[in-house]
This record gives sequence, C-alpha cells and structure tokens, in this order.
Amino acid sequence: MRSLLLVVISLLAGCRQQPTNARLAGTWVDLTYPFDSTTVYWPTAQPFRLTVVSAQRTPAGYYYAANNFAAAEHGGTHIDAPVHFAKGQHTTDQIPLSQLIGPAVVIDVTQRADSSADYRITMDDLTKWETAHGRIAAGTIVLFRTGWGSRWPDRARYLGTVKTGAAAVPELHFPGLHPDAAAALVDRNVSAVGIDTPSIDYGQSTTFDVHQRLFAADIPGFENVAHLERLPATGAFLVALPMKIKGGSGGPLRIVALLP
Repeated sequence: MRSLLLVVISLLAGCRQQPTNARLAGTWVDLTYPFDSTTVYWPTAQPFRLTVVSAQRTPAGYYYAANNFAAAEHGGTHIDAPVHFAKGQHTTDQIPLSQLIGPAVVIDVTQRADSSADYRITMDDLTKWETAHGRIAAGTIVLFRTGWGSRWPDRARYLGTVKTGAAAVPELHFPGLHPDAAAALVDRNVSAVGIDTPSIDYGQSTTFDVHQRLFAADIPGFENVAHLERLPATGAFLVALPMKIKGGSGGPLRIVALLP
C-alpha cells in the first residue's frame, strides 16, 4: 500500500515535467456508475435530468456542445456527508481529503446477502474478515460487497420496487449494515464506509441507525458503489472525490481504485 501511495505522489509531483510520458504502475478501476436517465435514485428524490443546450456547429464554423443538468444530491454513485443525519457534522465541502483518499478493504458478504434481500452485515462478518486479514486499521476506507451491483440499473431488482414517491419506501428491499457493525467501524476509526446498494442502512430501515452512528463520528458514506467484484479484499488505493457542494448533505461521487 505504501508503494501505491508513493506512485500517486510521484505522479502528482511530476505531472508538470512529464505530462505525456507519466505512467502508473498499477491498474485503475472505475467504481462509478454514469449519470443518465437510467440512474437509480431514492424513490422520493428527483432523478437525474440532462437538457441539451447546444450540440451543433455554430455560424462561426466551430462545433459547440453544452448541457444543463439537475438532480438530487443522493442518487447514483454518491456520497452521504455526515451532516445528512448528524446536525453540526461535516457538510460535503468540509470532509477532509484524508478521509476520501487512502487504502481500502473490501468485505464480501454476497453469499449471505443472496439468502435475504433484507440482510444486514453483522459483527460476525467483520470478525470473519479480520480473522483472515487482520484488524481493520484506522484510516481505512471500508467497502462492503453484497453483490447488488449485478442488479443495476433494474429498479425492481435493485430497490425491490418500481414505484416512486412515499408509497415506494415501505417496499424497499436491499442489504445494508447492522448498527453493531457500524459501531465497530467507529471504534476502529475508519475514514469512510461504502456499499454497492442504495444505502448503508438496509431497505426496510425506518430509523437509519447506521447513518446516525457513523455520521455522528464524522464518517461519510459512499452508496451505489459500482464494480466491487473487481477489487481484492486488501491492497486497493481509493480516490473518492464528490462534487464540492458548499453546505451540501451529499453529492455525485467519482470514485476510482488503483490496484497494484
């Protein structure tokens, strides 16, 4: 992991001197879904909309493309800032870069999630992972793979319903974390927590205890993270940069991983 970090630092330091020749000793994996008309949003949120302003050659002879877009903060691959469920905690623009860039681990619970759309990731899942790989270190970005990414963007399979609005919320079914697991992650002082489902709380949650526990500790959440099957259990270096919305409770997230 230290070697990966040094590679990133070296690239950033040398990019001005060698803009065309710089190379990374590793593989980049994009963990972000594109934003378009199929992007899955929370049923009560406004979906992504793109309005074409121009896509044509101008009278002056040059081609000009421009669009307007509108969307809720929480949809597609996005970040939940701690203020989303914890008054006075970090807004989107206040989250330190040190919590968004760093070593990542992936905890795979796909087999258990396959057995129940309402599965909640438990302390037992964390214990089994740590038995195999060692205790999760402070400053780690912890990603949970439930296998739900294989259902994207089929709303019926991914959310459990195709309805929109308040009537859809009771029909949401997808895995999330158990509050005990969230408490353990707070105890380990992790930097951030991500998952390949619409929420770090499971679909049937009505009190969002996981959001409350993590965000009270200023630990942000990444939701609808894509392609976690491409990452190893350990060894990835993550860069997760959201749109810097001043005072925001979240926002679209571009998240990528560097593999050795």
